[in-house]
Amino acid sequence: MSKILYVFLDEGGNLDFSANGTKYFVLTALSKQRPFRAYQFLNELKYDLIEEGHDIEYFHASEDRQAVRDSVFGIIDNHLDHTQLDCLIIEKSHVPSSLQDEEHFYPQALGDLLAEVVKTRDLDIFKQVIVFTDRLPVHKKRRAIEKAIKKVLAVRLPKDAKYKILHHSSRSNHDLQIVDYCNWTIYRKHVTGDLRSYEVIKRAIRTEKKV
Repeated sequence: MSKILYVFLDEGGNLDFSANGTKYFVLTALSKQRPFRAYQFLNELKYDLIEEGHDIEYFHASEDRQAVRDSVFGIIDNHLDHTQLDCLIIEKSHVPSSLQDEEHFYPQALGDLLAEVVKTRDLDIFKQVIVFTDRLPVHKKRRAIEKAIKKVLAVRLPKDAKYKILHHSSRSNHDLQIVDYCNWTIYRKHVTGDLRSYEVIKRAIRTEKKV
């Protein structure tokens, strides 16, 4: 039976390659198929919090209180089956100056990550791959991301398979919020050594490549 593979992307760190920038830039891809059963529980949690007096529009790991993070990670933990996480941890001091521009950096980094995402999958069973990123305000960055995605998928997918790239606000998409949480905890692991939340998601991590 033909299926659809969904891929959700998130990033952590910044692209300041000076001494003032972050040490790492982390990219995470969450890939899965329907049904998305965590949605109902995240909606219930959101409205439970609103009824308790919290003005919460969506979940964002770096901004949420610890009690909220604990609840979200509990839902993620219960719905990791059939979910694959692939992540790329880039130590920015290792990136050649010729690749530090966004138009060069993103196609290279995302291309490497997406190659890992599709490497072990039987792509012949998928009639379509749909890739989501958070809505990007900079068109230059958007073009670089689309270039990377097209480069990998055009080569790896069967000729009759389709792919689509969508830039949606994470406020509207629970899986973009979930991959934000996952990327946040992977970033925390490598920057601060904090493994608390990492222990929740690690069974879904297929690749965690540090370069």
